[in-house]
Amino acid sequence: MTTTKYLLVGIRVVPTVEVRVSRRVPRSRAPLALALGAALAAPLALTPPATAADSYTVTPLKFTLRAGGRPCTVDADLYRPAGVDRNHRAPAVLGTNGFGGSKSDGSTDTIGKAFAQRGYVSLIYSGLGFGRSGCLISLDDPAIDGAAAARLVDFLGGRRAADDGTTADFVTLDRPGDPRVGMIGGSYGGAVQLATAAVDHRLDALVPMITWNDLAYALDPNNATGSTRVPGVFKWQWTNGFYLIGEGQPLLQPSLDPSRINRLSCLHFVTKACRTIHTLNSGAYPADRTAELLAFARSVSPASYLHRVKAPTLLVQGQADTLFNLNEATATYRTLRAQGTPVKMIWQSWGHSGGLTGPGTGELDLSKGNLETSYVGRRVLAWFDRHLRGRTQADTGPAFAYHRDWITDPDRAYATADRLPEPSRTLYLSGDGKLVDNRNKVARGSRGYTNWLTPTSHSESSLAGLIGLPDTPPHDTEGTYLGWTSAPLSHPLDVVGAPRATLKVRSPKAERTQNSGDAADKLVLFAKLYDVAPDGTRTLVRRLVAPVRVPDVTKSFTVTLPGIVHRYEKGHRLRFVIAASDDAYFGNRGVKPVTVVSGPRNTGVLRLPVVGS
Repeated sequence: MTTTKYLLVGIRVVPTVEVRVSRRVPRSRAPLALALGAALAAPLALTPPATAADSYTVTPLKFTLRAGGRPCTVDADLYRPAGVDRNHRAPAVLGTNGFGGSKSDGSTDTIGKAFAQRGYVSLIYSGLGFGRSGCLISLDDPAIDGAAAARLVDFLGGRRAADDGTTADFVTLDRPGDPRVGMIGGSYGGAVQLATAAVDHRLDALVPMITWNDLAYALDPNNATGSTRVPGVFKWQWTNGFYLIGEGQPLLQPSLDPSRINRLSCLHFVTKACRTIHTLNSGAYPADRTAELLAFARSVSPASYLHRVKAPTLLVQGQADTLFNLNEATATYRTLRAQGTPVKMIWQSWGHSGGLTGPGTGELDLSKGNLETSYVGRRVLAWFDRHLRGRTQADTGPAFAYHRDWITDPDRAYATADRLPEPSRTLYLSGDGKLVDNRNKVARGSRGYTNWLTPTSHSESSLAGLIGLPDTPPHDTEGTYLGWTSAPLSHPLDVVGAPRATLKVRSPKAERTQNSGDAADKLVLFAKLYDVAPDGTRTLVRRLVAPVRVPDVTKSFTVTLPGIVHRYEKGHRLRFVIAASDDAYFGNRGVKPVTVVSGPRNTGVLRLPVVGS
């Protein structure tokens, strides 16, 4: 999924250059912003872009194909570099839009232009249910969206023609009907790559950006370890924002195509998606409805089909992302690596929640096509050079790279590692509200909070971001949260990865409803990390929170917080907080006071993945 504000990255007026187009399209001027300049530090094997004097043709195409047992029309544009023909073939790049977009989005159509200028045949299409493509929105289901993309791979491989008879006999083939093809795109256009690779092993390279591993975690997260059968805490702002975007498609792209109308449920989604949204919004999670909700969400998630993905995959995830956080890409990375699928991962600065501007960025912006002038862009080019052009000398970079926003020199902004950092620093939750580095320093104590019937904490407003409005600073209301604060740091502390906290809380009211049969009666809380400056200013790190629906309030539980890349500067303090609510999520049903008791032998623990000394 994607928002106009962030994944489309602020579509703006950009310079134009002449392009030669096919006879089906009037001669026109196409927007293009391909920033050229000196490459950043690490030298990678690159395919230089064509100059303004070179050209490509653009041919609009329609494909009528079957997906999910019904015919669908797919609206696409074929970008063909000058000089590419059946005697001079080129590999292909396939791409599609983020949620709510189309093939004409600034970041989507620029994929076609940018890679055509670099000698790739590009086929850019509007996903099912978006733009002028038919059928219902099916959330990147491999059996529907993946199957549709596989039919487009058939076209690139010469197995089928477009509706007007156009064929592609100029794409490099590995064997008859098997084109040399990669996919790239972000968010909704990222998950569809994995869905396609699961049903079509002809794909040779993938670059999924800022996308999900498990929609059940993304939209209804429960960060308590071992809680996969317990529904999480509904992320209502993000989810309903996208739901409204999906339902409003006919207003955005008028269409009389009857395949885009669901007469059984909501207007434009498949029925199971509608039922899932309705269940989440109901606030009631009885066992039978919960099982249906989780089963559908996971069936359309890479978590359920990654075992079938064999294509080399370069994962790119955003550090500023409250929709699909770094834990999503980490889960995909670990699964692919464990099964032997070639995979590497980059944590870039920007995601659905911003982060594109700031010190040391110079990030890949697909709406500008700045591939050579961004670290991620050069890594993408090298990935395709290796896996699509067969250039074995192309350096595809380290297994893992992450962006450090405290480094202002763009040549040094990215750090690299052979493996993901694991928690290595342990802090203890003392009964006096301190966060201490030795169990023997833990003071005995008991502190508590309660929740109100209305939200009392604020982390971020997804709805404000969706429509481009400013957000208010994060805050917590006294009496509705507990915090533990460290002493001022004597040296900078770099946290890279997902912190973990092990907690034990007491809540008699929650205990009484523990086994009610409706998971909504279980205790809900929100864990998060602040950075406290010497002047007392508190910053919620990346505005990220870890919602938890406690599986069993009578037992201790471990919370995996969203991954972060953050430097706590010298003199700053860490602050760990558990809060009763957050207005971006549904909260507790009823008032449930919580008490936390601490002592040297029995206290909460916070573990941080720290890099450096």
